[in-house]
Amino acid sequence: MNYRNEYEKWLRSEYFDEQTTNELKSIKLDEKEIEDRFYKSLDFGTAGMRGKLGAGTNRLNVYMIRRATKGLANYILENGEESRGVVIAYDCRNYSDVFALETAKTLAAAGIKAYLFTSLRPVPVLSYGVRFFNAQAGVCITASHNPKEYNGYKVYWEDGAQAVDEVASEIVSSVNKIVDYDEIEIMDEQEAIKKGLIVYIDKEVDDPYINDTKSLSSSKDMPKDINIVFTPIHGSGNIPVRRILDELGYENVCVVKEQEKPDGDFPTVDAPNPEDERVFDKAKKYASKKGAELIIGTDPDCDRVGMLILDDNGKFYRPNGNEIGALLFDYYLKANEGKLHKNGVLVKSIVTGDITRQIANKYSIKAYDVLTGFKYIGELIKNMEKTEENFIFGFEESYGYLAGTFVRDKDAVVASMLICDMCAYYKKIGKSMYQGLKDIYEEFGYFSETQLSIQLEGIEGLNKIKHIMDSFRKNGFPKIEGLNLSSKIDYLNDEIVDIESKKIMSTGLRKSNVLKNVYDGCSWITLRPSGTEPKIKVYASACEKTKKESLDKMNKMIETMKNAIDLVQ
Repeated sequence: MNYRNEYEKWLRSEYFDEQTTNELKSIKLDEKEIEDRFYKSLDFGTAGMRGKLGAGTNRLNVYMIRRATKGLANYILENGEESRGVVIAYDCRNYSDVFALETAKTLAAAGIKAYLFTSLRPVPVLSYGVRFFNAQAGVCITASHNPKEYNGYKVYWEDGAQAVDEVASEIVSSVNKIVDYDEIEIMDEQEAIKKGLIVYIDKEVDDPYINDTKSLSSSKDMPKDINIVFTPIHGSGNIPVRRILDELGYENVCVVKEQEKPDGDFPTVDAPNPEDERVFDKAKKYASKKGAELIIGTDPDCDRVGMLILDDNGKFYRPNGNEIGALLFDYYLKANEGKLHKNGVLVKSIVTGDITRQIANKYSIKAYDVLTGFKYIGELIKNMEKTEENFIFGFEESYGYLAGTFVRDKDAVVASMLICDMCAYYKKIGKSMYQGLKDIYEEFGYFSETQLSIQLEGIEGLNKIKHIMDSFRKNGFPKIEGLNLSSKIDYLNDEIVDIESKKIMSTGLRKSNVLKNVYDGCSWITLRPSGTEPKIKVYASACEKTKKESLDKMNKMIETMKNAIDLVQ
């Protein structure tokens, strides 16, 4: 794509509205900004299309929404059943409601029914809705945990999971065929409603979703007087999380008022990311006043959840995503002992820590690794429907968790409920969740994990990311003093090289631009470009007999890798 030609085309076209034209005129002397906005079109990564709001092909706006939707519509007309329709949801972000309606009107113009929620809904409710209506596809307007400047467009397929590579790439191909924006038709909202091509939905999906979620709870005979502070961080989790906790009988749930109402500007945080402990600053103040023993927080589209728990000294400790996963998985197995274990399966991503694998081994449960992106967990759930295997739990280290199979994406409503149930369970047996975490480490060994994200914006950043990956693929990772390399994995070339035997095996997964070194059989480093942000990411996991040894090992691994990347750039 010639960015200057594309810029001029947008500037001259009468199709684009006055606001768009004026915005583009305001950057006419900023060549770097023009390049960044037009050097490519937004594409689908591990979690759909995501970008900064604004005018341009590399920005999210009504025109890119219409183009993406027209491409999706064309793909459905050629490869699906348009009569089944598409379910559309959106979160609290700026323009989310506008983009959702534009999606519906574009689908309607193509003769495809759109089931559109009347107000914001979490990602898991969208996933549930696709299966509830037996729809061909789903769309959720969200940028998850990104800063306020962003929004996004997630595409789901008929199984309720995000579109996997084969489908997503064909949708992208369909989108890329659309060159002239003024050829994209949209239908008037009222006309579409009259023709039955836009159908507004709410309680008919909400109620069965809540009931199915409650069916996963084992809290019937557990204490409900635990003190909980909850923050939806200005997002879509406020109503469903509070509703489910109320219906289960939790008596003392306090909501952070300053972060209760939906607000796409996220005025109380830099970014609405539960991985960042700073988003819990206000919640901690509430917890101090209320004497709370648990803080939970969900991101804007309520597919991820973080938590803070009291340590042995009465101070709040923030478990990382792997620790939350280990606690939840261990608790869920104990709470459902004898019900879930037969042919049971745990699914996690290749950058997620391995302590849950140890827990799975104890209960004779299989553990599968999949590529990063919850759509691959959803895909595996679908494949299990044809086997005797029983999906129990799936998660990613980035605070996404799922139990049950009625949703096919990470579900912070389910996870929030299970976290509260887990807190009640430990209280019933006279322990804290922190003590439960220590018990897991004592039994299975100490695992420490961390992640390094290096932001590299624009076309220059894209080239740097490619150069870094190419360099490490060619030359290998740096040698780390005191660690013995067990195997090297290249997911793009689909090979696992065992260092001792020199044997080469297949990864068994789709090809993906990811590199991984395994040390001493259980510690590892992984390098990959982000699928949703202009970043390259390094993940390190270390296992040792003591917490200090595992932390020291992890820090040495990540520091060595950081220095090596600095030299390559």
